[in-house]
Amino acid sequence: MAKKVAKVGVKKEKGLLYFVDKNGDVSCAVMARGDKKGGKPKKVAKVGVKKEAGYLYFIDKDGDISCAKMVRGGSKKKKAAKKVAKKKVAKKAAKKKPAKKSKKKK
Repeated sequence: MAKKVAKVGVKKEKGLLYFVDKNGDVSCAVMARGDKKGGKPKKVAKVGVKKEAGYLYFIDKDGDISCAKMVRGGSKKKKAAKKVAKKKVAKKAAKKKPAKKSKKKK
């Protein structure tokens, strides 16, 4: 579950992406849509949250900064040796030539 780190109370506008930047402040940028490119980020609130490794920081529905423990992919995958599937090739049966009939002279 997520826990609140700091109360900010940012009012979110439609079409903007809100995030916690590397300094621990709240920033927003215009979201990219279709062939439109996203805008440059601008600071919305200066908070200065200290980030811990292994946690994901985000702006929750109340406009506050929350964090949650990152889940990293479950169980480790073993390097599986690639099995080369041998295709069973059906050999064509050699056509038997009919035995030559010996011609007997009468």
